[in-house]
Amino acid sequence: MTDLLYQTDSYLREFDASIQAVDAETRAVQLDRTAFYPGGGGQPADGGTLSVGAVAYPLIRARKGPEGIWHLLGGEAPLPQPGAPARGALDWERRYALMRTHTALHILCGVVFRDFGALVTGGDMEPLHGRMDFEFESLTGDLVGVIEEAINREVAAAREVRVAILPREEAFRIPDLIRTKINLLPPEISHVRTVELAGLDLQADGGTHVRNTAEVGRIRVTDYKSKGKINKRIYIEMD
Repeated sequence: MTDLLYQTDSYLREFDASIQAVDAETRAVQLDRTAFYPGGGGQPADGGTLSVGAVAYPLIRARKGPEGIWHLLGGEAPLPQPGAPARGALDWERRYALMRTHTALHILCGVVFRDFGALVTGGDMEPLHGRMDFEFESLTGDLVGVIEEAINREVAAAREVRVAILPREEAFRIPDLIRTKINLLPPEISHVRTVELAGLDLQADGGTHVRNTAEVGRIRVTDYKSKGKINKRIYIEMD
């Protein structure tokens, strides 16, 4: 299995690894360790380059497989051989924007759950903008304004963002660990990664985040829509 470096250090921009397996049909390689996030939980996969010797392969994307993380390589250079040393370099501007965005969505989720008790029914993001759906019966412009003020107070509060990996049984003793309407964690997962915005939000999450809410910057609520009787969508953006 691949050692997932991004789970414990979201700020790792470059890393050394070894080619473990090669799939010529999909032009992909598996590494023994990786800092490339393969996507999931609404967060897109990372981009960057993987260098082997003198060849720098553009990373089309990373994706999860039962054996570990596969890295789909672009370019026309011959694929490397198993056992070859490699060095990965992230597209840091994109990754950091996604870290800020993902943390902003946690702030939004934490505020809405704390203040209104609404569960999440869906979400998606791209660098510096995203949306989250909540179990609201009604959502007005005035209420959205209240929410925008509240989330920016949490940004200004400079809350520490903490990551932990816990045994499943211990993790599920945490109240309200799952903030989505449906528990999406497969039963075979033995350990659960949690992300905590100290004093605001604590939930199971596999994505990448900044270390402090102050890094997110001002959040703008740009739109809101009704997506059903008890399903309302809130859109956010940042500079």
